[in-house]
Amino acid sequence: MNFTKIINLKTLAVGAIVGVMAFGFTSCKNAPNSPGYEYMPDMYRSPALKYYNTHVLNGDTLQSAMKPVAGTIARGCMPGIPAGMDYEKAGMYLKNPIVFNDAVLKDGEAIYGKFCVHCHGDAGKGDGKVGLKLPGAPPAYDGTLKNLPEGKMFYSITNGKGLMGSHASQLSVEERWKVIYYVQKLQGHTPGQPIVADSAKTETAQVVKPAGKKEEKKQNKI
Repeated sequence: MNFTKIINLKTLAVGAIVGVMAFGFTSCKNAPNSPGYEYMPDMYRSPALKYYNTHVLNGDTLQSAMKPVAGTIARGCMPGIPAGMDYEKAGMYLKNPIVFNDAVLKDGEAIYGKFCVHCHGDAGKGDGKVGLKLPGAPPAYDGTLKNLPEGKMFYSITNGKGLMGSHASQLSVEERWKVIYYVQKLQGHTPGQPIVADSAKTETAQVVKPAGKKEEKKQNKI
């Protein structure tokens, strides 16, 4: 009885070894590009969608190359200026999406030294070597532009304003927001903190509505 069991175990062991060897020999092929035998390929080889092609999803035939829905933002993408937003609206609604820290401020300072210092000067006084040769030097950040909001800065860097050209091709969206943090420091503000008033807008309002006009009209009527 025991002898029969031993023979059966030996037979199974030999059979298993022969089977493994046979499987190994049959798996080896001379073709270098052959992947061999694949076990459950559907688990890791998913069907790929080709560009400019059609595919069926839940019974609907769709195009692979589709435009994104209007107003949507791709995941991980930092948007620039929304369509239809002008300079004034940018000042009201655009806020810096980058979390402020010392490393970000240092990056902004480096960007300022490469792209801004030539016109705006080291301290943002508008006394850069190139700026002094322009028909009108840039205003000082701690003067006329002291309370200029971050949204207007971003708009000007992106689209240009006055004698300043667009820097959208030189600076990414992230780099523009970083340099704005450093400009806020030159303004005399704590970077990342909201600005109370827009100095440029306030000064414009004073020019449009000078004091004393209403009083003069009343005196003329009398």
